[in-house]
Amino acid sequence: MANFVLIHGSFQGSWIWQPTAKLLRDAGHIVHAPTMDGCAERRHGLRAGITATTMAEEIVDLFFYEDLDDVILASTSSGGIVISKAAEMAPDKIKRLVYIDALAPQPGETVGDIVIRGPNQAPNEETEFAAGPNREGMAARLFADLEPGLKEWALDRATLHPKGASAADLDKFWSQSWPATVIYCTGSLNPSEAHQRRTADKLNATWHSMEAGHYPMLSHGAEMARLLLLEAD
Repeated sequence: MANFVLIHGSFQGSWIWQPTAKLLRDAGHIVHAPTMDGCAERRHGLRAGITATTMAEEIVDLFFYEDLDDVILASTSSGGIVISKAAEMAPDKIKRLVYIDALAPQPGETVGDIVIRGPNQAPNEETEFAAGPNREGMAARLFADLEPGLKEWALDRATLHPKGASAADLDKFWSQSWPATVIYCTGSLNPSEAHQRRTADKLNATWHSMEAGHYPMLSHGAEMARLLLLEAD
């Protein structure tokens, strides 16, 4: 039995993991897929001061209060930043880090340096504390590969992301060695294959590729669970 902690990325919540989490639980494993502060059903708590670091602190608290050790900590998209910071804070709790089409900025890099913007891409919507594409932008880019029914289901749940939650100082993280896996999704523009290859090279990580868009934990739950279960052995 393994301990999985699954962390969502921008504009998401625990809902993005539903198909994959169910299959991991059905296989007899402990699975936590928390929604981060200010996101999805926790959007009503959106405020100043939510950052990737405070989200990482939430994960470390989860480890403590749920008595979790030997954790397989997986993430997607900007959640790669959050799990990197959480691992740095609680290295003794980590069995393996899994980056699923995820961002992992190296020292001196920002998300803006990594993300490729399409031509004529509309600017993000912004509120006082959050930002992100509007529904049409999410439909055309983030969830473009999903079949229509699933796309509408996801769009109904997507929310703007806390403005401070996509950056963290990871210098200490990169100065250490970590057991890691990188899963690249061939149908996704961001983050690029080049960025994910650099992550894998830097971490000496196991590499997998999937013929899927940016959210395989939602669209390809069975294959996603199969790859995660490889880490449970």
